[in-house]
Amino acid sequence: MTPSHLSTQGASTAGDLYIPDSGNGGYRVHHYDLSLTYRPGSNRLEGTARIDLVTTQPLSRFTLDLSGLKVTKVTINGQSVQRFELRGRKLLVWIGRVIESERSARVGVVYSGTPAPITGPWGEIGWEELSDGVLVAGQPNGAPSWFPCNDHPSNKATYRIAITVDSPYLVLATGVLVDRRVRASTTLWVYEQRVPMATYLASVQIGRYERVTTAAKPTPQRAALPARLKRRFVVDFGRQSQMMASFTNQFGRYPFPDYTVVITDDELEIPLEAQGMSIFGANHLGGDHERLVAHELAHQWFGNSVGVAQWQDIWLNEGFACYAEWLWAEASAGLSADQLAERHWRQLRSKPQDLVLADPGPSRMFDDRIYKRGALTLHAVRRTVGDARFFDLLRDWVRIYEHATAGTGDFVAHVRSLAGNKVAAMVEDWLWTMPLPQLPASAGRR
Repeated sequence: MTPSHLSTQGASTAGDLYIPDSGNGGYRVHHYDLSLTYRPGSNRLEGTARIDLVTTQPLSRFTLDLSGLKVTKVTINGQSVQRFELRGRKLLVWIGRVIESERSARVGVVYSGTPAPITGPWGEIGWEELSDGVLVAGQPNGAPSWFPCNDHPSNKATYRIAITVDSPYLVLATGVLVDRRVRASTTLWVYEQRVPMATYLASVQIGRYERVTTAAKPTPQRAALPARLKRRFVVDFGRQSQMMASFTNQFGRYPFPDYTVVITDDELEIPLEAQGMSIFGANHLGGDHERLVAHELAHQWFGNSVGVAQWQDIWLNEGFACYAEWLWAEASAGLSADQLAERHWRQLRSKPQDLVLADPGPSRMFDDRIYKRGALTLHAVRRTVGDARFFDLLRDWVRIYEHATAGTGDFVAHVRSLAGNKVAAMVEDWLWTMPLPQLPASAGRR
């Protein structure tokens, strides 16, 4: 078997069954360093990406995910690459020699263009122009709309994002702001994400926003929003600090240095999460949206710290965040989780019984039944083992897989190790059978 043959095996995608064209199994990225310049008026993006990776097999070529942007230069360890080509959403790079397995390399990519969201089964995903600014929402495959990457949730990396924008705009990116320099009519913003992050959770938000501090400690909480929305924000997000305290008690310590909420001047169909950040539209102020505030905050533990190993495991993100809505309702003197579980069990029972929670298929990744049945699965465990053991199980899950990834099999094994084979078998029934199981009686009632 020749080295060139070895280099083609598994090196085109990450092999995800739900998004088969994304990612690359031939290497793992450890760090992205992005230097960007953006002009909001013309939607012009110029970028240089420096990508530190380690090969997982011998490579004579590899791919990066990138969509709709022009590449003018590629380097490997400082040496210019003579052959590279964009094909669809893939940047193909021919190395010119074989890089052996387990070797480090730094890849440089110079690129530019007018970024646009990626259109697919889940709508438009990625870099999106607002009325006056930019929103980036990468889940599940939108990261290549603005930077070259290994776009799979199993490959977490650290980041440095430096972006220069016209000075009237406030720029927020996932990470901690480490530098800000005003340069005549433009401002350079530098953010560092030192905690490993999946590509879909990397985000940039640009707008004519004002900053608001909602809590200084123990977890700094901030917001960025148009001045006209500040009064409504203070009312509608007034209990977020209590949520943070409640979730910290139930799930374990907050996993990131701080938490930022962005409210766009535009309306958004749904709120969106990024690492250490959540994005809401102006339409999410006013009315009864507190459950959405809880849902997006909970994703910082479930989805962002504990990430999914593959997209088939999406219920581990959405089911847990949905259950956090019920926990917050319970903690804030609303309906109990028991009452909400009974209500949603009845609603799900009336719907088609044709979905497998642990393998819904790519077209149903974000089906509302994933959210509700995932939450019901957790409540079934809680009813079976009781509150003390259940919350120990949640906190241990977060602790063991903090800043890593996990799959459905890992969760079943976790339940088995803490609660035994009988409870694990019950969980598998909720995960793998189409008919909705009965909710078990509460442990305290038997």
